Amino acid sequence: MIKFIPVKTEDSRYAFIEDLLHESFPEKERREDAKQRYNVDKNPLFTTYLINDEDADINVGVITVWTFKNFCYVEHLATSPNIRNKGYGNKIIRTLLDRCEGMTIVLEVELPEDEMSKRRIGFYERNGFKLCTKDYLQPPYRFGGNSIPMYLMFSGCESIDEDFENIKAEIYSNVYGL
Repeated sequence: MIKFIPVKTEDSRYAFIEDLLHESFPEKERREDAKQRYNVDKNPLFTTYLINDEDADINVGVITVWTFKNFCYVEHLATSPNIRNKGYGNKIIRTLLDRCEGMTIVLEVELPEDEMSKRRIGFYERNGFKLCTKDYLQPPYRFGGNSIPMYLMFSGCESIDEDFENIKAEIYSNVYGL
């Protein structure tokens, strides 16, 4: 059974999470460690979860979630390299959908410009997410960085078209500090 275990930086398991974030996301796709740790420990809207397979007694990944009034925003999701392509992604998404039942879930994906980004979008679509193709720029995580064109994907509602600007504003304000 997949479990999401909330973790703070003083937890010895946080090193696994931080290492996995470094390994899975280039610098431009994550904030500086000190800012990340601040959110983990002090931001009431932000939760870092260690993903654990209770049956196999192994840590399989990390998911970071911002919980807003009208939706949940999944900022990062990564699985440990040694368990990739073993069905854990589907189990993690099902667990996420169960945890956020009744809420809209939003996440960012790269534009479908290469095989990997197309596969990623397909993965989320197979797991019940829909693609919103409205123009969206991921603001830079780091000073001097560049914005990245992306799409939003969502689950838990028929469409985010009417709420798109509000969702974008909430993400920009809270996640990226704009």
